[in-house]
Amino acid sequence: MFKLYYAPGTCALASHIALEEAGASYTAERLDFKNSQQTTPQYLAINPKGRVPALVTDHGTLTETPAILAFIASSFPKAKLAPDDPFEFAQAQSFNSYLCSTVHINHAHKMRGYRWAVDESSFADMKRKVPETMAASFALIERDMIKGPWVMGEQYTVCDPYLYTIALWLEGDGVDLAPLPKVAAHRKRMSERPAVQKVLAEAKA
Repeated sequence: MFKLYYAPGTCALASHIALEEAGASYTAERLDFKNSQQTTPQYLAINPKGRVPALVTDHGTLTETPAILAFIASSFPKAKLAPDDPFEFAQAQSFNSYLCSTVHINHAHKMRGYRWAVDESSFADMKRKVPETMAASFALIERDMIKGPWVMGEQYTVCDPYLYTIALWLEGDGVDLAPLPKVAAHRKRMSERPAVQKVLAEAKA
């Protein structure tokens, strides 16, 4: 039995969907970010980074979305959430790493400028840049990275819930979906999956 710690509106949604798609036995505990539950001693004992997701397993706790997604895919091979070919699996890892290391960081500049600067004017400047950097990242994804109909082609993989999760942030980041028809179609296709609908309903409950 796994235990996933998450917060609504965060990248933890990708891991939550992947667990459901895999048919894993798990529980999910929602953290209240508004009351800084992620910085309490109780949670920091689970994840000293004070962030989500965190996945508690029989072997220990995993953090960072790409690692958790790879673990889920490897733990449930019958679900076929990752390519069997080593090179294609590395390509999937490359895609998820890009979302984690570049796209998510672009998004975080909107409300977490304090991680990179101390001057309030710097926060505002970073926030103004978000629509540009997010649009540029997704233009690259649209043009060169989505093989279709899923990220890796015909096979649905753990890349798909991760892309879906971050694509949900686009309008709030000031990005127009019109130039991103593949991304928009992917997001719609994801929203129709039973696992996605179940997880979203649970997150709202």
